[in-house]
Amino acid sequence: MTPEDVQQSVAAAIESGARLLPRGGGSKTALSTAADGASTLDLSDLSGVLEYLPEEYTFTALAGTRVKDVTALLAEKCQYLPFDPLLAERGATLGGSVAAGANGPGRQRYGGARDFLLAVRFVDGAGNLVRGGAKVVKNSAGFDLPKLMVGSLGRLGVLVELTFKVFPAPEAYATLASSYPSLDAALKDVVRLSQSPLELHALDLEPAETGWRLWIRLGGLVDALPARIERVRAFLSAAPAETVDDHIWREVKELEWVPQGWSLIKIPLTPKRIPALEERLKGIENRRRYSAGGNVAWLACPASTALDPLLTDLHLSGLVLLGQPGKTRLGVDPGAPFARRIKQALDPDARFLDL
Repeated sequence: MTPEDVQQSVAAAIESGARLLPRGGGSKTALSTAADGASTLDLSDLSGVLEYLPEEYTFTALAGTRVKDVTALLAEKCQYLPFDPLLAERGATLGGSVAAGANGPGRQRYGGARDFLLAVRFVDGAGNLVRGGAKVVKNSAGFDLPKLMVGSLGRLGVLVELTFKVFPAPEAYATLASSYPSLDAALKDVVRLSQSPLELHALDLEPAETGWRLWIRLGGLVDALPARIERVRAFLSAAPAETVDDHIWREVKELEWVPQGWSLIKIPLTPKRIPALEERLKGIENRRRYSAGGNVAWLACPASTALDPLLTDLHLSGLVLLGQPGKTRLGVDPGAPFARRIKQALDPDARFLDL
């Protein structure tokens, strides 16, 4: 397909009165399974890299292009997408990764998808093909439509084309793991490391059999890594950190730690709010991981509905990525008034699902 093909499909669906749910690779089941009488718009054939300029560190691709294919193409020029799109091995697409705002552990160093998306083309609720942004790194003209589409879940429009900036890939990686007897002790080092000049590529925290486990990833020149590892070890307050297999991050990015059939909820928060969440989770069957220096909680549980009142009480918001179709936003949504105004402008007849 081409963007024009998608535009015609959306326009035809709008004329028929159908409500649409765009679907890419289907890797995020809770977001890509149609419910409430909606029709699925399959974008898996909207695939291909249209332009790649390694010397400019940018590329443009159709929204259904698989992340795995782009990763392989960039690797040929020793480049990569630093925000670590999730579920690449399960078929995640560029459009789906942007629409879900699904960043991996690598966002710790350079930021998320919104920091790398330069331009978009999408079909709005009136069937118009809209362009936003520009295919250059430095651009400040007009309303920032690309950032608006990050995390939009296909509720504002159907993404058809995206332009990203990329970075040189690190020559090598190293991963350290450090154990802590208590959450408070672990969080102190998480905050200290986040505020340090150590340039960490990932900083994740998770419960262990006894206490807590902190995972630290470094990337850069091979010759420089040993000295950087020692600086991190000297910085930590816990027992000396051990060097572990760096392949642990593949398991994290593919969400292999989430039990089959469970729901997975992404919860933005801060390290200071983690203890309150931990207290409320006692007695609830779950698995969890705190990423991006404690600024994102990934919470897996058998069913997401039970967490809605819990998150509301804590004044937290959650987005369900994996699990059964249904309610995808949990807890509070402080951005709802602004989102409703934007949706009214881009989708006045509510042809896409509600935000």
